Amino acid sequence: MEDHELQTLVERVSEESFGWPFRHKATFNGRLRTTGGRYLLRTHDIEINPHHYRLHGLDAMVGTIKHELCHYHLHLQRRGYRHQDRDFKEMLAKVGGSRYCADTGLRREVKTQYLYACAACGQTYPRKRKIDTKKYGCGRCRGKLILQTSSS
Repeated sequence: MEDHELQTLVERVSEESFGWPFRHKATFNGRLRTTGGRYLLRTHDIEINPHHYRLHGLDAMVGTIKHELCHYHLHLQRRGYRHQDRDFKEMLAKVGGSRYCADTGLRREVKTQYLYACAACGQTYPRKRKIDTKKYGCGRCRGKLILQTSSS
């Protein structure tokens, strides 16, 4: 599916499900990793994750489009457009949009680079960044921390 086909689909879903036109841009954004789509508050554009579409199909993407259109229409009407707002929850249920996005499998894995251990009690502390062992101690017994391993 191309961007112009996505634009047509979003405009059609907006008219059919909400009864209001979509007058901004809808595009695919391949850099999205953890979400199926997003609504941009400043430009009122909608971006859809193409990986989500490839993995889960058109029905899942239409659910995501409805979700983003709820943000869009409520924001333009100056109503509660955020996930926790009642207006958003009610509109999403009314149009049958998806509340959550299925995992795309693109989340980045957080790697532990440093492993510290307490010299007194043995409590371990995996960390992404190096810490100053003179400044910080064990949270359990206040013992001295010692760098065990470093993968850098």
